[in-house]
Amino acid sequence: MRRSDVLPIAFVVPLQGPTGIYGPSCLACGQLAVEQLNARNGIAGRRVELVQVDAGRSPEVVAEEVGRLVDSGRVEAVAGWHISAVRVALTRRIGGRVVYAFAAMHEGSDDTPGVFMLGERPVNQLLPAARWLREHHGARRWVVVGNDYVYPRVTGSVAQEALDIVASAYVALGTSDFTEVINGLKATKADGVIMLLMGQDAVHFNRQFARAGLSEDLLRLSTAIEENTLLGAGPGANHGVYAAAAYFDGLSTVESSEFAQQYYTRFGPFAPALNAVGESCYEAIRFLARLGEISGSIEMSAALPTGHFYDSPRGLLRLDGNLVDQDVYLAAADGLEFRIEEQIAHTH
Repeated sequence: MRRSDVLPIAFVVPLQGPTGIYGPSCLACGQLAVEQLNARNGIAGRRVELVQVDAGRSPEVVAEEVGRLVDSGRVEAVAGWHISAVRVALTRRIGGRVVYAFAAMHEGSDDTPGVFMLGERPVNQLLPAARWLREHHGARRWVVVGNDYVYPRVTGSVAQEALDIVASAYVALGTSDFTEVINGLKATKADGVIMLLMGQDAVHFNRQFARAGLSEDLLRLSTAIEENTLLGAGPGANHGVYAAAAYFDGLSTVESSEFAQQYYTRFGPFAPALNAVGESCYEAIRFLARLGEISGSIEMSAALPTGHFYDSPRGLLRLDGNLVDQDVYLAAADGLEFRIEEQIAHTH
């Protein structure tokens, strides 16, 4: 196969560190997307090849590896789920040179040319979820507990403007001892905790939170907890946990059910957990395919018109500039699974 017949994409997903817990789901969903595309027309008639980059390392290290791949022409696009600190480092290094499908939930915007922000944002994720919990459980006063980087900080600031935030605490990514934070929560007059903790950090926090006996007194609302996090913490740590996301394994829409069937048929009953993080990686690659379908390529000149609708396992999505409008759901942890409570945002 000639080089021009292959479309190499840097697939930037975490394989170590606190967010490494999401890695197996990301890899499986990315593989499924590529197999499905290559069984047909690939992307714009080219066979898709993923060049795996471990996003679980420091942002600068990740950005430099991807930068060298772009410099050498080894990759022609970037896609995947990784934290916003990695995205910021990446856009600084390669911004405006190749199309970049950023899959993760995000703080609201990134105006770098070629960057498409495909995940949920506070206006359609955190804020309507907090509103629902106020209406249904009387949760009005909140404490923010997050990792100390751009996404939790900016999202926490958005929450500060829109909600009654009585305190906030930000800890380094990779924190495993939350004693000080937990002790602070015991003294608070809050009704709930907005958790902006990633991966294994959320697992540690939830275990210690439950051991401290706070589950009956304080709700927990997260924009990042998914099925792997529930499994990691164990059923005893998940009471009172709510998550807001555009996808859950238990989502029973026609599109999500079809996706789940394809996933488990391909990888079997012991496959990595199907979750919002993995599905978003599938989403990012399929988005590039849609871009190629409409524009004939995924070069920087390729574009989709604002207002463009397309189908995905999340249902009907609508492009709004370089952002995506999508349906978002609130779910309650029920042991090791999520129970969908309500749709809290709609594609419009």
